[in-house]
Formats: sequence, C-alpha cells, structure tokens
Amino acid sequence: MNLALFATGAVGKAIAGFLAETATPPRVLILDAAGSADERGDIARLCPGARVLTSDALATEGPSAFHEAAVDLGVLAWWPYILKGPTLALPRLGTLNCHPSLLPHNRGKHYNFWNLVEDVPFGVTIHWVDPGIDSGDIAFQRPIDKSWEDDGRTLYEKAQKATVELFRESYPRMASGRIPRIPQPAGQGSFHLARELEAASRIDLDRRYGGRELLNLLRARTFSPHPAAWFRDGEGRYEVRVEIRRVEAKE
Repeated sequence: MNLALFATGAVGKAIAGFLAETATPPRVLILDAAGSADERGDIARLCPGARVLTSDALATEGPSAFHEAAVDLGVLAWWPYILKGPTLALPRLGTLNCHPSLLPHNRGKHYNFWNLVEDVPFGVTIHWVDPGIDSGDIAFQRPIDKSWEDDGRTLYEKAQKATVELFRESYPRMASGRIPRIPQPAGQGSFHLARELEAASRIDLDRRYGGRELLNLLRARTFSPHPAAWFRDGEGRYEVRVEIRRVEAKE
C-alpha cells in the first residue's frame, strides 16, 4: 500500500511517526506551507524516504509526485484544507480524512464547541473524502465518553489522542485495502461553518435559558487562551468561562 500523508500538528506528527515504523511508510508527504518551519522539519525528519511537498505546491507538483510514487491511498491527518477535485482523483483508492467528531454529528468547523452546545454523542471518525465537507462514507469510528467536567479544551485534547489511537488500530485494515465504506445517514447530524462561532457564543441577557443549555454554552467556549462565551451590557463587552467539577455529596 503506497501512501500519501497530509500531516499537520500533533496528530499529523504522531501518525507520521507511527507510519514510519511500519512496512509501508509514506511515499509522499504533504506539509502545510502556512505552518511553522519547525513543525514541517520535525514531521519530514520522521519520513526520510518520502517525497516532500508543501500545500502551496500541491496543485503543480502533486500529480507527478503521486504518479511516480504510484500512490494507492491518501491520508489527511489533522489537515486544515479542503481537497479539490483534481487532487481527490490522484490516489488510486481514494483519500481518508481523520475528523474529530462522531459523524454525522458536528461536520465542519469547531466540533468541540458544537458537540457541547448541541449535546450530542462525541467521538472521532476516519472517513472517505468526497467533494463535500466531512460528508463521505465512514470507514472507522470510536465513541468517546464525556461528562459535565468536560469543556472545549478537554474535548479537543481527547479527540487528538483518540484520533491517533483509532488510526493505529485501524491501520492493518487500511494497509490490506479492506477499508469499509458506510454511508452517513441522510438528513442526520449537523454541519457548521467557522463564521457561525462568534454569534453562537453570545449570551443574550434578556433571554431565558435552561440551566443545561447555558452551562453547555459556557463550557463549550472554555478553552483558554481562546475567546470565551460573551455578552454585552451597555457599552461593555464581557467574557465568561466556567469550571465544573464533580464533588462528593456530604453525609
């Protein structure tokens, strides 16, 4: 199985390191041109035999690199960009994406915020990439437990860890080519764009909220140093974060 790995961040680095130790290390490695040079260097050093491209050169250099390496399968490991039509067609079998939600829930951006606000099951998914956004057939999934003590940060951290674990345990089936294709249920789940986050994080001081709804909103945006849930009063704008901890009931 000849692989092309699109890798960024801690997840991309962890998956690159794992693949480098297998019998099928990446033949082509694509790195984020907008990311840090240190990160690109760290990931590239894990895959010394790979042809290395950056995202800004993918359109021009990708076709020849994929053809020369006879790439069978692409893998997006925390990749921040949407693949366009010509790139989708390069790997022989297609491309898999690691998405940090339990699809079809929370497609698109800011999965950790919307998971708590919508109060739906949490998890991670490896799915086939199609022309849509996080809409392709599901290959592998892992549910993740959550509790009242979770917030935007803890779901982010849990998703990163579980994504790497799911990839590692699913990789033997990927390498064999026996990769499931389970269609996502039509009309179920949710999808959100990045621009929705700001308005959805506003607290209306004159609106009635249920306790669960308000606490879910507050903890969903509790992820310092990122902005928090907010409200306006007069000329001022205020941010609110919350900490929830389970305590033992007193006798």
